[in-house]
Amino acid sequence: MRKRQLIGTILILALAALVAVGLWQTSTPRAPRLVAVARHPERIMGTTCTLVAVVPVSERPRATEALHRAEATLRRVEALMSVWLADSEISHLNSAPAHREVPLSPDTRHLLRAAQHAAAATGGAFDVTIQPLIQLWRSAGERGLLPTQADIDRARSASNWDMIELTDVGAVTHGEGFSADLGGIAKGYAIDRALEDIQSSGAAGGIVDVGGDLSCFGRPPIGEEWLVDIKSPFPETDLGELRIPSGAVCTSGNYARFTTIEGTRYSHIIDPRSGRPADAIPSVTVVAPEATTADIWATALSVLGPDGILLLPREAEALIVLGPQPDRRTICTPGFLEFLQDPPDALTIWENDHPSSQPG
Repeated sequence: MRKRQLIGTILILALAALVAVGLWQTSTPRAPRLVAVARHPERIMGTTCTLVAVVPVSERPRATEALHRAEATLRRVEALMSVWLADSEISHLNSAPAHREVPLSPDTRHLLRAAQHAAAATGGAFDVTIQPLIQLWRSAGERGLLPTQADIDRARSASNWDMIELTDVGAVTHGEGFSADLGGIAKGYAIDRALEDIQSSGAAGGIVDVGGDLSCFGRPPIGEEWLVDIKSPFPETDLGELRIPSGAVCTSGNYARFTTIEGTRYSHIIDPRSGRPADAIPSVTVVAPEATTADIWATALSVLGPDGILLLPREAEALIVLGPQPDRRTICTPGFLEFLQDPPDALTIWENDHPSSQPG
C-alpha cells in the first residue's frame, strides 16, 4: 500500500513538473524572427554596392532608414575624396597654388593624417602622394608608349610627403606638381563609417560591401558567421571561403585594373619607391577589424610581397597569391588560416620569418 502511494505521489509530482515546464515554455517570449533588409545603391565609387541590416521583422522601417544613412555616408566620403570629381576637396587641394592653405573637412584631414602614418608604417610602400606617378602611367597606357626613366624621376620628385603640410583646418602644399590620390584608403574609410550608421540603428547584424571590399558585424540572416568568398586573380582558381564573425575583408591585385603598353600588361598599383607598377603579386586579401586598415595593407602587401607580412599590425591577417598560373603560390599568416573554411591545396603558412608549407 505504501509502495502504491509512493508511486502515485511520484506520478503526481512528475505531472505537475511537466505542466509547470509547459506553462514556462508558453509564457516565455520567443526570440523575434530576424530578416535581412538589403539595399543596392548604384554609382557608388564606380562599382557595385550592397548594404544589409539584420533586424526583427517589426523593425524593417528603421533598418531601411539606416541603410539610407549608410548610402549617404558613402556618397559624402566619395564627394570629399575622389580625384575623379573635379569639385571634391582632394581635387581642390591638388589644383591649389603652392603655399596657399586649403580648408578641408575633418574627414579629409583625418584620412590624410592616417595615410601619412600608413606611409611610415609600410616603409613607403603605401603612399597617397603618388598621383603624379599614377597619372604618368595612365597617360602612358593611353599613348601605348612606356614612360622614360626621366619621366618617372620627375613624377617621383613630386610624389612625397615633404610637399604637403597638414594644419588644424586644412593643408598647404609646397612646390609645384603635388597631387594626392586617396583611392587606396578612402573606400575602406567610407565602408567603416557606413557600417557605423547600420550599427547605431540597433541592428543585430549588418554588412557594407563596396566592390567586393566589405565590413560586417553581428549576426548574418542565416548562421552565426558571415561567409565571404576570397576573390581569386585567376578565374579557374578557388581560393576558398572565409568565416567572419565581425571585421573587414579587402582585396587588392593586378587582375582587375591594368593597362597594356607595347604588348605587356602593367598593374594599376604603383610602387612608390621605384615609380613603376607592382606586378609581382597577383592578389592580396587582408582581414582586419576595420576596412581602413584592411584597405591600406591590401595595397601595401601588393607592393611589398611576403616580406611585408612582418610589418602587418597585430590585428591584421593576410593571404597573398604569388606568381602567374600555373606556377602560383598561395601563402597566408597563421591567423588568416583560422578564418578559412576550406583552405586551398598547398597553402604555405608564413610563420614570422619562417614560411612552412602545409597541405590545405
